[in-house]
Amino acid sequence: MTPTTLVTGGAGFLGSHLCDRLIADGYEVLCLDNFYTGAKDNIRHLLDHKRFELIRHDVCMPLYVEVDRIFNLACPASPIHYQNDPIATTKTSVVGAINMLGLAKRRHARILQASTSEVYGDPQVHPQPEGYWGNVNPIGPRACYDEGKRCAETLFFDYHQQAGVDIRVARIFNTYGPRMHPNDGRVVSNFIVQALKGEPITLYGDGSQSRAFCYVDDLIEGLIKMMDQDAEIGPINLGNPSEFTIRELAETVLRLTDSRSGLIMHPLPQDDPAQRQPDISKAKSALAWEPKVSLEDGLKETIAYFRKVLNS
Repeated sequence: MTPTTLVTGGAGFLGSHLCDRLIADGYEVLCLDNFYTGAKDNIRHLLDHKRFELIRHDVCMPLYVEVDRIFNLACPASPIHYQNDPIATTKTSVVGAINMLGLAKRRHARILQASTSEVYGDPQVHPQPEGYWGNVNPIGPRACYDEGKRCAETLFFDYHQQAGVDIRVARIFNTYGPRMHPNDGRVVSNFIVQALKGEPITLYGDGSQSRAFCYVDDLIEGLIKMMDQDAEIGPINLGNPSEFTIRELAETVLRLTDSRSGLIMHPLPQDDPAQRQPDISKAKSALAWEPKVSLEDGLKETIAYFRKVLNS
């Protein structure tokens, strides 16, 4: 019998790519999304597939379906979206986790939580290993997402220890690629869209803050490996350890788009991390996983996608 997998947030950027991979691997897929930030266009090509079903539903409401595995990806992930309704963001992370863990408990299903590098806040340890507890402002503008995800991790481990739920927790670092929302405010999509439109590239601060960018195909491979193995429940960092400054990213995008856009500076947002780089030693040893796509190759694919979006 073909295993049935539920993907919450399945019409989003990461969720839609995960649905593609699961269908390709032979799974029955239930894609759940309330379309707050997800888009039907991301999964339109799957709607007629015999092993794919779309459910319009909010994870903040209980769900009763028969599934064998759950990938819990539901939550706005860009600052523009998650700060637009911070109460809803926290509820999605916390109440959503409770509902999906309850479903996993009832079904004896394995459940993977898509956590985030934001649990480390503005880190004082670099690169960030899983044992680092983080430096998070609990009342800042990013707290709805950071603390919501931290609480979700707590719930996952409590359900595992108290109720025996079979959990996996992956901490996802900056991921980019086709199907990112053009107006999600994330640095890769911002820079590409601005460059293609010939608009000034917006740098916050002096552009010296660093990030590590993981191409979506690599990230999905990591999530699949995390779900499929039996030895490690996590948390495990999934991201690309190659570190770039935001200015270096802007210059690379300008070169690859052959854009004449200039750079303009804006004040650094509150609580914006100065550095972000994953220590992926655990992923290498436990999952035999590490990213393969270079930033330049990944950006070329992403730029090609945004050209099509903007031209249409």
